[in-house]
Amino acid sequence: MYDYDLLVIGSGPGGQKAAIAGAKLGRRTAVVEKRHMIGGVCINTGTIPSKTLREAILYLTGLNQRELYGSAYRLKDDITVADLSARTQHVIGREIDVIRSQLARNRVQMLFGVGRFADDHTVAVTGPDGSVRTVTADRIVIAVGTRPARPSSVAFDGRSIVDSDQLLEMDQIPSSMVVVGAGVIGIEYASMFAALGTKVTVVERRDRMLDFCDLEIVEALKYQLRDLAVTFRFNETVARVDHHDGATLTVLESGKRIPADTVMYSAGRQGVTEALEVGNAGLEADARGRIAVDEHYRTAVPHIYAVGDVIGFPALAATSMEQGRRAAYHALEEPVGTELGELQPIGIYTIPEISYVGRTEDELTEANVPFEVGVSRYRELARGAILGDSYGMLKLLVHAEERKLLGVHVFGTGATELVHIGQTVMGCGASVDYLVDAVFNYPTLAESYKVAALDAMNKMRAVQRFLT
Repeated sequence: MYDYDLLVIGSGPGGQKAAIAGAKLGRRTAVVEKRHMIGGVCINTGTIPSKTLREAILYLTGLNQRELYGSAYRLKDDITVADLSARTQHVIGREIDVIRSQLARNRVQMLFGVGRFADDHTVAVTGPDGSVRTVTADRIVIAVGTRPARPSSVAFDGRSIVDSDQLLEMDQIPSSMVVVGAGVIGIEYASMFAALGTKVTVVERRDRMLDFCDLEIVEALKYQLRDLAVTFRFNETVARVDHHDGATLTVLESGKRIPADTVMYSAGRQGVTEALEVGNAGLEADARGRIAVDEHYRTAVPHIYAVGDVIGFPALAATSMEQGRRAAYHALEEPVGTELGELQPIGIYTIPEISYVGRTEDELTEANVPFEVGVSRYRELARGAILGDSYGMLKLLVHAEERKLLGVHVFGTGATELVHIGQTVMGCGASVDYLVDAVFNYPTLAESYKVAALDAMNKMRAVQRFLT
């Protein structure tokens, strides 16, 4: 007889949903987590703090209002770290309370401490006081998440050379910053600090940033970031970073030298599986600390599952939640419905933000899929004028023969909210005709779907006239 039917290691988005799903199914469920990390990285050092920081920056700088009130408009002249952290800590506290309440309400037991496998059914939990408690479970879900990857050649000091976690703990806003790595996290923080007035230089070894996104959307973002005085150094690699008296000098292999107050490394994420001692359970993690799973999130040991960032791409809070629910259902032999498909929205919280669902133009071209593009620009919408957003855009990719939506790409205010309309239309298998005939509230940004759909329809109609 096991202590628990389901034991979840980690209380981030994937772990929370797995545990609550297990409890809702009437099974004895527990979660192992460090007392100060309820909610995992998502709540404490990742998604929630960074997105709250973004909102605080937009509010205090008045950046979104400058098109209406002038480029000198600013809500607060001297923005401090205390101004930014006050809002962040408030939101983190509220989210932790919500998670505690949800777990308690569903009678999920919390086991505070650090877990490690003793065998494939047994986990030893070392508590805050050093005491060790051993528990057993019939099914186990690993949801330990990740931490920032740290190149061994870099001397992180938490002040002048930092990772993305340490950046949130800085005691002052730097006047200049080098961001190494133009992935999602690097570009998000580059845009935030640029909005604060920090002189930002982004160094990226590849020839473009966010290479999984639509090229036109990325170019639009790059233009806006350059308008915030962000400098890009593509096809460049950092040779070393020298630091002295609180200042840094980043030396590139090309010979370029970039002085800055702070250097932030955004070198990807590393699964936190070392302390878990997964080998004792018959598992192994790759060099990045990730654990391989099948389509049901089962590991090589059939009764052990893994979800969230620790299994790799897409490593998003939203997908992690659904993975956790599905893993728990499958582990407890509950029907889970269709497989988690490709229609998962991607949201990038840069300033301005990006979001998309489906395929890109490059992917469709490479696959020889005939498609047409429909575009709507915020500057042509009444709501765009009201918001003061003249740069935003929504782009629809439509199958030229079947008229189905193949991709939706949004850039600008509300992009991460707006994309869900396209996701729903695609998920229901509706054609672009639905958007053409639909009535949207006016004035709204959602109206951009109708404008873009009409644009695509008119282009397809012109081709059809020529052919007939």
